[in-house]
Amino acid sequence: MTGNAGSSTQDNHFRQRLRVMAEKIVIFCRCYVPLIVLLPYRTLQFFYQIKTQVPIEPKHSSSFITDSEIQSEFAHHAPGVAMMNNGSFGCCPASVISALHQWQLKMFRQPSHFLLNELKNRILESRTIIKDHINAEDVDEVSIVDNISTAAAIVLQQTAWAFAEGKFNKGDAVIMFSCTYGAVKNSIEAYFSRAGGSVIEVPFNFPLNSNEEIISEFRKALEREKGNGRRVRLAVIDHVTCVPTVVMPVKQLVKICRDEGVEQVFIDAAHAVGSVDVDMQEIGADFYASTLYKWFFCPPVVSFLYCRKSATHSDLQLHHPIVSHRYGKGLAEESFWVGTRDYSPYLVLPSVMEFVNRFEGGLKGIIKRNHDAVVEMGKMLAEAWGTNLGCPPDMCASMIMVGLPACLGISSDDDARKLRPHLCDKFGVEVRIHYQAPKDGEVGSTTGYVRICHQIYNKVDDYYKLRDAVNQLVRDGFTCALEINEA
Repeated sequence: MTGNAGSSTQDNHFRQRLRVMAEKIVIFCRCYVPLIVLLPYRTLQFFYQIKTQVPIEPKHSSSFITDSEIQSEFAHHAPGVAMMNNGSFGCCPASVISALHQWQLKMFRQPSHFLLNELKNRILESRTIIKDHINAEDVDEVSIVDNISTAAAIVLQQTAWAFAEGKFNKGDAVIMFSCTYGAVKNSIEAYFSRAGGSVIEVPFNFPLNSNEEIISEFRKALEREKGNGRRVRLAVIDHVTCVPTVVMPVKQLVKICRDEGVEQVFIDAAHAVGSVDVDMQEIGADFYASTLYKWFFCPPVVSFLYCRKSATHSDLQLHHPIVSHRYGKGLAEESFWVGTRDYSPYLVLPSVMEFVNRFEGGLKGIIKRNHDAVVEMGKMLAEAWGTNLGCPPDMCASMIMVGLPACLGISSDDDARKLRPHLCDKFGVEVRIHYQAPKDGEVGSTTGYVRICHQIYNKVDDYYKLRDAVNQLVRDGFTCALEINEA
């Protein structure tokens, strides 16, 4: 009996090791084989482009990228997980990852030559692509930075100096919406408030029915402060809000700022490039910052800060918060070199343009594709759960808010934070959950919303998986108060 038991145990161990080995082979094939297959072609193509400097033209062929090719580009994503949270950290296709690796290898082959002689021109090439895409007047208006926090620090630290140098007076104000991103709010606190400024916070009354609700609240706040004699030095406005997510009427809001004498306008557009059309001449802001890794297929982390020429040639002191050898030579120059680091994410813009031009309609086609799909899936979920969308479809980009069943008992930000990993761990669903406090006097309103995103790799089955997961929680009698707190 002992011998048979030992043999059975060995067999079980052997089968378990085989199963683990098989799983590793499957993951390796999904994640790395596409890169290995693409690498020789991409390497030759990469160095050919560097050598010849041939601009990448939009694709005019009728043979656009296929669904299977899209899935191959994102085969490195974790299997079995419905990833509907692209808005948080973005995505990067295999062909762009390959280009990233090639830039890294090129730097490692001869670091001194690459960093001292070649890097600046390569970053200028990427800045030029951004300048053309956003319709900026001059490439010197575009600085590449790592993320929005850095861009916000650049804009806000010059306000702190303005207070210190007596250009601003104590009590001068910055105006923002209550939904302003937390990290940007912290920058306002760190630079503006601590220097003696005050903050005007405009209510963001979600859920919304129209842009006019946003415009009306903003105009009322500015007129009230102007009537009180307060000087509003800066407005901070989102282009696409994070959570709850809506596309803001930025053109109208900027015009109101000009009409009411607001001196500077900074647009936090973290979610904009790649999900909505962006045109600096039409928007008219002084500062505009967007990531390129959330919706524009770049690897983390690369973003840009646009500073309108009239702002860069005024007496404003715009500097990168990391002071290095190029201090005082202009913001674009300071930003391109902030010490020794991996700048390769800044250099893949030509490869990203090549990727997006494989789609019918290029980037505009991708934007429309994602918007149409996320609206369709949002409506499907709202109908399945008997709830509502957080805003009309024309106020969303590639993300939309969908009400969750009230019986889930989402009654605080803490409930929302805990439900998110619960859905991921138990059901393999990645989404963002939002708690919306009831408006004054409201009873029985929806307090829990899910933010769903759609990027080109998403499939209908991802949203069915979310639908079924929430329905399962409802059937099981799940509530945040009981289940998550006990866990």
